[in-house]
Amino acid sequence: MSRLGKIPIPIPKGVEAKFSDKRILSVKGPKGSLDFEIKPGIVLDLKDSQILVSLCEKIKLPFSEHGLYRALINNMLIGVEKGFKKELTLIGVGYRAALKGNQIDLQVGFSHPTLIDVPKGLSIKINKSVEIVIEGPDKQQVGQFAARVRSIRKPEPYKGKGIRYKDEYVRKKAGKAAKAAK
Repeated sequence: MSRLGKIPIPIPKGVEAKFSDKRILSVKGPKGSLDFEIKPGIVLDLKDSQILVSLCEKIKLPFSEHGLYRALINNMLIGVEKGFKKELTLIGVGYRAALKGNQIDLQVGFSHPTLIDVPKGLSIKINKSVEIVIEGPDKQQVGQFAARVRSIRKPEPYKGKGIRYKDEYVRKKAGKAAKAAK
């Protein structure tokens, strides 16, 4: 058994969790609602504002899935209570972002504007046209969309231009001029 999987998950106040017969866990909170299908072999017990995750003895599953499902359910509860947030920064001369309806318009050095559709359930804020803040209740969806935006123009190692996470550090390489001067 997984050591982390055995730890009970507390249900925060203001969050409602339901487990249906169709093996779907539904969680509702102030930031939204999420549904998650539980694999056969994973047993959930809702008791005293806690969720206990355990493995069924009849169906053989890897022990790693015990901890995985506990972590996924915990992230759902945190997401509907507090939400998740990723911040991106555009670094480069003329690099900017704008929100146009349900799309992000990125101007990042290409000859054409790049439009990205924002998935449902996410809220996007753009500060000073160079900072993008992505918020939502689903941790996987927030992270995946942030990675998709970053992949449009990854930071390059010579000048550091591109789209990066706010706390990301990009190591810079020495160029040809620095190598020839040695």
